[in-house]
Amino acid sequence: MNPPKYNEHDYINFLIATQKAYSGTEAQRVQPESANPAAHDAITRLLHRMEPSPETLWLEAKQHVSFDKGILVIDDSTLDKFYAEKMELVTRHWSGKHGRVVQGINLISLLWTQGDSHIPLDYRFYEKSVDGATKNDHFRAMLDTAKIRAFTPQCVVFDSWYSSLDNLKLIRRHEWIWLTRFKCNRHVNPDGTGNRP
Repeated sequence: MNPPKYNEHDYINFLIATQKAYSGTEAQRVQPESANPAAHDAITRLLHRMEPSPETLWLEAKQHVSFDKGILVIDDSTLDKFYAEKMELVTRHWSGKHGRVVQGINLISLLWTQGDSHIPLDYRFYEKSVDGATKNDHFRAMLDTAKIRAFTPQCVVFDSWYSSLDNLKLIRRHEWIWLTRFKCNRHVNPDGTGNRP
């Protein structure tokens, strides 16, 4: 069997260089000229061969981050798939973009940022029916992984969905500072004097 003409480094370089079109056809079109170029479906075959993995992302990202500076941001996004009836990972999720529950893929991401640099570090697909993990379980798993990787961020930022007591206690155990919004029904006592909102 012949080795593939297109590898993951070619694809990464294409993603970095392209501005608008991220299709396999576009990747094939902009390849350097050669006597025997890769076909456009070589990219599709490459993507099917490579199993997506947060570890692969980390291997690429770790050289671009500062472990003791910056901010960690966790958020989830719903990639809407209105017409996908039998596609893997597609279930019903709240979409802030549409302001309602939609059919789509829910991706939870951990990002490191400092100024103009924004580097994705980790991700999880929310698929509770398969792995049994909630969004909060994924949140805690990604922060535990960041701690194991020796991050000491200036702050961890996330939206109110993740502001449960268990999540806040985990961040405190890691000796990190957090920033989030609280839902209006939360009671806080920041200075220990019994103050309530």
